[in-house]
Amino acid sequence: MRTSAPPNDNVSFSTFLLTGFPGLEWAHRWISLPIFVGYLVALVGNVSILHLVRTDPSLQQPMYYFLVILAVTDLGLCMSTLPSVLGLLWFDARMVGLVPCVLQQHFLHSFFFMESAVLFAMALDCLVAIRFPLRYASVLTGPRVALAGAVLGIRSAAITAAPSLNLLKFGYCRRGALSHAYCLHQDMIRLACSDTRFNRLYGLCIIMLAMGSDVLFILISYSVILRAVLAIASARERLKALNTCVSHILAVLCFYVPVLGLSIVHRFGHHTSPLVHILMGTISVLFPPLMNPIIYSIKTQQIRRAILKVVSLGKIQ
Repeated sequence: MRTSAPPNDNVSFSTFLLTGFPGLEWAHRWISLPIFVGYLVALVGNVSILHLVRTDPSLQQPMYYFLVILAVTDLGLCMSTLPSVLGLLWFDARMVGLVPCVLQQHFLHSFFFMESAVLFAMALDCLVAIRFPLRYASVLTGPRVALAGAVLGIRSAAITAAPSLNLLKFGYCRRGALSHAYCLHQDMIRLACSDTRFNRLYGLCIIMLAMGSDVLFILISYSVILRAVLAIASARERLKALNTCVSHILAVLCFYVPVLGLSIVHRFGHHTSPLVHILMGTISVLFPPLMNPIIYSIKTQQIRRAILKVVSLGKIQ
């Protein structure tokens, strides 16, 4: 583990260089088109989900309140990276200061942890709805869902606060570019000349404890759900019960599969092209916010009906 400062440790850099698509700088404008469309669809889709739940009385139920929290998290995930990604691709704005870089990675990692926690909370929602249908309305009320969202948000911001504050204190005396078009914690400590052992160990532990436990509890929840569904006598009712969880299962896959892929590339892809790292990083940030509104709009009958109602009237009501 390299923590000692190099010979030029008396020099401290306060700006970082963002990476676009190496070797394809001439095509940045063209590359920006699908990325911009992805951000636009993600923003419009999640804002539409928020508006539909707010204005349609039939959607004002606990399960859709969790969907609102997920949509807010997805919007935060998009807005954390959109300025630097499009700024680089459109205006070649590669330089970013220390404080903006630290803030960006803080919000980005916080929303990643928040997304994982919300997906776990939604798994519990599915579990209660299937395992205890008669007690669902009394167990999961609107105020309790709102409180859960606030607690998860504070938790996500708090667990990333300590390493973010340390990043502000570090000295950065190694020249080099960050690996993506946005700032990441692991990229910043790679350029630091201070003792980064706490940040490295803390980052590893918090990923294992926070996101790892979320995945574990999601798997446990679905094992209980599956057992409860198999105990239902009617095949039609079993299919109906499982269908209520399909959207959530797809949302879980859309989040964890790209994150797992990015982790594998970072861990074992040292000799792969930088374009692979950049592509996987872009997918992991943009794919969940892009796909979640689409998944829930297609697979959830109530939301689909609300959208059709809006389209038939020609405006959102």
